[in-house]
Amino acid sequence: MNGIVKEYDKQRGYGFITGDDGQDYFVHAYGLGPKLKSSEISSGQRVAFDVDFDLKGDKAINVRPL
Repeated sequence: MNGIVKEYDKQRGYGFITGDDGQDYFVHAYGLGPKLKSSEISSGQRVAFDVDFDLKGDKAINVRPL
């Protein structure tokens, strides 16, 4: 799935991505792919990601730049 980073707090290590489907997905630092772990993730950035369906809510994982 593709989307746009809505917000991401690097100090806290989490934020939200708005998917192209209009839904917001929680993203934690552990869900960032290797290319984003070594660089910045910022608001407004286009990314691709996979969705981990969880009882607490859907999470973005394997987040990578487009």
